[in-house]
Amino acid sequence: MNVKLINSYLDSFFNPSSVAVIGASNAPFNLGATICKCLNDYIQYPHPVYAVNRKGEAVHGCPGYTSVLDIPGSVDLAVIITPAAVVPHFVKECGEKGIKSIVIESAGFSEQGEEGGKLQAEINDAVKKHGIRIMGPNCLGVMDIYARFCCFYGAYQEIVDVFNKAGGISYIIQSGGVGVVVLESIMDDIVGLNKMVSIGNKSDVDEADLIEYFSHDNTTVIALYLENVRDGVKMMEAARKTLKPVLVFKSGRTEEGTAAALSHTAGMANNDAVFEAACRQAGIIRLKHISELHSMPKMLTEMPLMAGNRVAVFTNSGAFGSITADLLVPAGLAIPRLNDGTRERLARIGGVFNINNPVDIGPAPPQTYLEIFKVLLEADEVDGLLLASSIWRDFIIDVMKELVKMCKQYNKPAAIYTPNSVTRILAARRQHGLPLFESPEEAVRALAVSYEQFRFRRKKEELYGTDH
Repeated sequence: MNVKLINSYLDSFFNPSSVAVIGASNAPFNLGATICKCLNDYIQYPHPVYAVNRKGEAVHGCPGYTSVLDIPGSVDLAVIITPAAVVPHFVKECGEKGIKSIVIESAGFSEQGEEGGKLQAEINDAVKKHGIRIMGPNCLGVMDIYARFCCFYGAYQEIVDVFNKAGGISYIIQSGGVGVVVLESIMDDIVGLNKMVSIGNKSDVDEADLIEYFSHDNTTVIALYLENVRDGVKMMEAARKTLKPVLVFKSGRTEEGTAAALSHTAGMANNDAVFEAACRQAGIIRLKHISELHSMPKMLTEMPLMAGNRVAVFTNSGAFGSITADLLVPAGLAIPRLNDGTRERLARIGGVFNINNPVDIGPAPPQTYLEIFKVLLEADEVDGLLLASSIWRDFIIDVMKELVKMCKQYNKPAAIYTPNSVTRILAARRQHGLPLFESPEEAVRALAVSYEQFRFRRKKEELYGTDH
């Protein structure tokens, strides 16, 4: 892949040639130790990892030093997880060592009032003096699946599952807590993670820097959780320039939410109406529910974009066909009348109860499903398909897998909904990567997001060309 070097200084945050974990020790419940264990034991990071603590002791096989200044050779990235009061001291030592990138995971800075603000200002002065770039403070860390790097504190052994199934979705998360929730969702339901960054107070590196960076790496979908926007013009310009989908869930829609954001990550949540309008202009998809941070990106990685708003509904339950149809129009989608040729082809397939849209069948073998998929995907009046299957048999998984293949062949998406147990749905998604949704509302929303991204991408291509 020919990657344009944009914000290349960020490379050391994701794939550092060496890492110093400042504050890692063998004390009980030490958070820095969990980072060392994750890197050295769980994911076996292929570059040197050092532990810095008062005793200079090794931690989970990582050599120990009392100061970064004692580490032989250069250090590419420092991760600081110590009490806030001593962070400025360690930042200064990093500067003296020549370390140019630091992740500060410690909390207790501008999000906690005047005294914390003074500490953050002290850090800012140090980084300016030494030319250091900062992720954080008050953040969870950084993760890169392809580089097999993770400095998320508290990571446990099951994180290996995430690293064994890399994908194209990169997350920018302002809240560490939300980052944990998203990561847990990914661990339960593998969606193909690329990178995840927790930006916290974003005293330096912010969402705009990362959108720009992800626009030029191997990311295919950029998803964000934000509580505030530090530089709206900068962020919107970064989003406007990329053809990759940019999805954002932002809190602070209400006065109460704004107040909560202020106390959490030390930023004003900004005017929501202004933010909404800016997203439209920049081609950013605004997510409606926090669960969509997990469900919507995989629709955009696993399925083609929907080039129009016309949806054919295919179901083995007339009730679910009706339920789904009720949701489509309010979502900005249409239920087209199938033309005569399409209906004639459906009529020749045995077991079809209703050849109109929604198409309804009774008990039928797998081949019948595939024949109907083919007819609907080949129909000029259909831009996408919604499969609402109320049955769960062994063969239905194979049917869904074939549908995914056919969608790629015909360059039309499908969203699949089945009113079954969450356990079954999670198992199917985990094993087969199916775009399988837990509610008809979620499935309809996935198609609406696909169409929205298609329109945004087309507009950007018309305005700026395909190479930007």
